[in-house]
Amino acid sequence: MKRLDISTSAKEAFIDITAKVDEEIRKARIEAGVCLIYVPHTTAAVTINENADPTVRQDLLTVLRKAVPDSLPYAHTEGNSPAHVKASLVGSSVAVIIEAGGIALGTWQGIFFCEFDGPRRRQVYLKIIPC
Repeated sequence: MKRLDISTSAKEAFIDITAKVDEEIRKARIEAGVCLIYVPHTTAAVTINENADPTVRQDLLTVLRKAVPDSLPYAHTEGNSPAHVKASLVGSSVAVIIEAGGIALGTWQGIFFCEFDGPRRRQVYLKIIPC
């Protein structure tokens, strides 16, 4: 298992980790397989989406903020209930195919660490499985 350390600088952000994931896959020298990307935090997530236009990330955050407003009467008194809900909606893991020694993503796709309760120091775990 590999671990990526990420420091976030905002309360909410989508951070492109595609290059870091691809680097770890290339270091493993696996020609074909699967890489499981897992976030071990309850107020953060991981997703695959467009990485060519940064306004897509802004739009995703806008929709999540509207769908999960801070103003609801949450029972959890720590003050970060919206972050827990957003993390559950987005998800804690994704899997990517490894082909020809690197990530087999679509032309516009990137892998994003999703911060919903920052700024914080976070980790992302990678499990590279050869096939």
